[in-house]
Amino acid sequence: MSAVRTPAKDPLTGRDAALDGIRALAALGVWVLHVGGNTGIIYREGMFAWMTTRLGIAVPIFFLLSGLLLYRPWARAVIEDTPRPRPGRYLWRRVVRVLPAYWLVTALALWAWSSLDWTGWAKWLLLLQNYTEQNRAPDGLYQMWTMPIEMAFYLLLPVLAWALHGWARGGNRPVRLLAGIAVLPVVSLTSVVVSHGYDQPQLALWLPHHLIYFAAGMAMAVLSVWIKESKVVDALAPQLLVLALLLYAVLSTELAGPRTLTLPTLSQSLWRMILETSVAVLVIAPFALAARHDSLRHRVLGNPVTAYLGRISYSFFLWHAPVITLYYKITGDQPFTGDFVKVAILTFIASLLISAASYHLVEENALRLAGRRPAAAPPSSAPAREPVAPAQ
Repeated sequence: MSAVRTPAKDPLTGRDAALDGIRALAALGVWVLHVGGNTGIIYREGMFAWMTTRLGIAVPIFFLLSGLLLYRPWARAVIEDTPRPRPGRYLWRRVVRVLPAYWLVTALALWAWSSLDWTGWAKWLLLLQNYTEQNRAPDGLYQMWTMPIEMAFYLLLPVLAWALHGWARGGNRPVRLLAGIAVLPVVSLTSVVVSHGYDQPQLALWLPHHLIYFAAGMAMAVLSVWIKESKVVDALAPQLLVLALLLYAVLSTELAGPRTLTLPTLSQSLWRMILETSVAVLVIAPFALAARHDSLRHRVLGNPVTAYLGRISYSFFLWHAPVITLYYKITGDQPFTGDFVKVAILTFIASLLISAASYHLVEENALRLAGRRPAAAPPSSAPAREPVAPAQ
């Protein structure tokens, strides 16, 4: 008798424990990258240094998850004729979900370590830092370049969803949705070409440059509603994850650009974008398109520890850089020095404790304000239920 296949989702919160686990690993990857950068280990020779440098792959993974989870209700509305999300309520939830914790971390870092005037404070608190002259980020805030990109996507998504909804009415709706979404990667590739052709590297900090990652998630959202669960993806899941690891190794070579702050060539930028998108898709597809609680991959990534780390991953992402900065301020160590293991252990423990407190004191209360139930630990066996978009 075959085992009953059930997605590892919480029936109360709609969270997918395995996707939370992926989010946790991505947040940890960003932290390892920044510990490696501050200790200088990423500038050393050897494959470990190169592969540590490419842990920036976490950002495309975050962006893909946003596209997948936030667009899925709109995709369902088109394919299954369910009510469309209300843009005003959606935007309110995004603002309340993201800004309170961001404002807290940013304000504390600016107060402690910057000498910006009120216009500088306004720029950072209003998520405008990517759209002005690019100077060195204030101490403890170098990870925040991703936040204006995320917020820009949140604002654009209702417009994209409206346009795709109208476009899909004329035929096979899932196919037309996928065809419409396919335009977005072209925008990203064009942005890369334009940024190099006109020597405008700051374009890499704007949403068009990153639309390819969000689009991959949106396409996956369409497929998850259309085909529900792919037996092919389920059967090939181990091979897909191994292929993701192999492509990550390729991403870690000079094909995808230098490790230093030297700007990559056009070819390197294109290869990096293609490889990052491929790795992100291969990592997430076995969980988004073949969600089974009884599979080994779900039991590994969807265990209670990684699921909880995924729930607090946003706070961890926000806090880990100020914690690393505080460590260097207290110890007096110079940049690009320090013992990697020591810095990693101390900053991980501190970041984890602060992030847990931030999640329960700030994020959960913000979710209540937005009218959403804060996430609880998923049960050991949850019945199948299509989730609402978990908080990013």
